[in-house]
Amino acid sequence: MFERKQLAPGVFLTTLDADKFNRCRITIHLRYAALRRSATDAAVLPLVLERGYAQCPDMTALSRKLARLYGADLGVDLGTAGIDRVLTVDICGIKDRFALAGEDLTREYADIAFGVVFDPYLVDGAFDPEAVRIEKETLDRRLQAEFNNKRLYCVRQARRRFYGDSPAGIELGGYRADLPAVTPQTLKAEYDRILRTAAIDVMVQGADAANVAERLLCALEKVPRAPQLFAGAMAMPAAEPRHYREEIPGLTQAKLCMLFTTGTPEDLPSINLLRMAMSVFGGSTTSRLFRNVREKQSLCYYCGATALRATGVMMVDSGVEPGREAEAEAAILKELDDLRRGPITGEEMENSRRSLLSGLDALGDSLSGIESWYYGQIVRDEPLAPPAYGRVLVSAVKADEVRELLAGYHYSVCYAVTGQQKGGQA
Repeated sequence: MFERKQLAPGVFLTTLDADKFNRCRITIHLRYAALRRSATDAAVLPLVLERGYAQCPDMTALSRKLARLYGADLGVDLGTAGIDRVLTVDICGIKDRFALAGEDLTREYADIAFGVVFDPYLVDGAFDPEAVRIEKETLDRRLQAEFNNKRLYCVRQARRRFYGDSPAGIELGGYRADLPAVTPQTLKAEYDRILRTAAIDVMVQGADAANVAERLLCALEKVPRAPQLFAGAMAMPAAEPRHYREEIPGLTQAKLCMLFTTGTPEDLPSINLLRMAMSVFGGSTTSRLFRNVREKQSLCYYCGATALRATGVMMVDSGVEPGREAEAEAAILKELDDLRRGPITGEEMENSRRSLLSGLDALGDSLSGIESWYYGQIVRDEPLAPPAYGRVLVSAVKADEVRELLAGYHYSVCYAVTGQQKGGQA
């Protein structure tokens, strides 16, 4: 069972069934436009918000409060929805009926979650300078660590070449060079922008939805709101493939990232067709890339394909022996071309279908899985339907549709990170 209703302009409450769980969950999603000039402030913000709010101004007080609520869990995260950003605050704990002293746990959970979102701890009208200093250092360490994770580094370098200065290329984690300019005041300005312009989706599982709605409306009374439209779908234009190569001495496993574009944002495929296509090509252990490039030819330590629907990009990343990047690239392109031209067997389709159906079945095993399913539909502006309906749609995908979808991708960027062999030859 599910129900979604609008409480105010740009504010929605979605109630989801959680009868089989002994825990409940309240999640607040704030979807807003990403801006290059404030990307680093936006990346620091969830780190600062997670430290506490006005009624619990530090991590110690917040931790004690969560512990008193039978070990409730609080999370604050930043993600993406197409080109937009999504600031998410969620709290999970036992249901009201399990409270030993009859406490109104829904009220407690909602007060914490809405406190984090709408009533942060401020000092002289801005965020706590000490908290901002600490979390800037945290983000700086994360950004520095990117280079140490060569797979992540290669993927991000490829994305930077692929997207360039387009809105889709704004870094989710911000920019090291911008960190010195982040202050308690700039962080508060970004927070105010997000709260004013974001679409707010509150999702309730196993808690008193009426109680949550009442407290949400009370919190909104103090907030000036002017919700903005979401960013539209986009795709990088098709062009001749561009190759980039970076040598890092001592690297024992080279990384290869290949990006493809649909070239146009029109005619977005269904999410179920996209998932089937990726599973057949390189998203499962029965895929062409896994069976042929990794297993039969032993060209890759790993090799997988993923795609983003809203930005029309498909990515294949792999780990290869230094010096064999060109072989791996050619083999990957051959598998894609074979799928475009040749038959896709019924066995391939069924193996991929079973894998996806198994994943759909697993969604119901956790509150977060169920919530992610429904919020994904909201982000894609689809009518809400249960995972069982997803099974029907996945089962209906045909091989010709997979072939046609894969045929629409154009090779765009190849980025290789490789070791330097003796004599300077990689």
